[in-house]
Amino acid sequence: MADVRHVVSLVPSLTETVAVTAPGLLVGATDWCTHPAGLDVTRIGGTKNPDVAAVTALRPDLVLANEEENRAPDLAALRAAGLEVLVTEVRTLEQAFAELDRVLAACGVRGRPRWLDEAEAAWAALAPGPYRRAVVPIWRRPWMVLGRDTFAGDLLARLGVANVYAGHAERYPRVPLEELRASGADLVVLPDEPYRFTADDGPEAFDGLPAALVDGRHLTWYGPSLATAPQALRAALR
Repeated sequence: MADVRHVVSLVPSLTETVAVTAPGLLVGATDWCTHPAGLDVTRIGGTKNPDVAAVTALRPDLVLANEEENRAPDLAALRAAGLEVLVTEVRTLEQAFAELDRVLAACGVRGRPRWLDEAEAAWAALAPGPYRRAVVPIWRRPWMVLGRDTFAGDLLARLGVANVYAGHAERYPRVPLEELRASGADLVVLPDEPYRFTADDGPEAFDGLPAALVDGRHLTWYGPSLATAPQALRAALR
């Protein structure tokens, strides 16, 4: 690949990764890219509905995407417009670290950033917490939960929290609330994204089951937030 001087990111965690590691390289990001604070780049729509024409107009040398967060037709349209698109796939922490190395190398970053080494060290030093079984809703109306092979599920497992639906045939199954209540879980983990669960919106549905409200950025993003995620998640899960 030729020298990369302009990058558009369609993935919030990768936006933060590039902006923190190689300031000035990023020229476009989605409306959902909230970190780092004050990021001043062209906004090109959402992760599921990016404005392909707006991305193309920025003439990026590289577009960063994710196989789960972005839609295949949009990525095909970007490629048809002659753009180079790098698509990540992340289902485990190990994959996250490998993909971050790949993304930074593709962006022309020389040397490994300190935050990435710190993130690996933080997770390697993590001692498993008390074992608990949890349901992890990601949406309501209808209720949807983490199922098999998810990055968030892998992080929780490393903290001693077993996902009740980790063996489900689907990765994000729809499960009736009555079934969630009867699942045998002793904890419900409620992230604030993609659905924004709060103390007043979510815990009340589970009839007194202990609820842990967690920062979705620490549970689902792979990037600089991984360095502080073990401590933040453990505190929220107590």
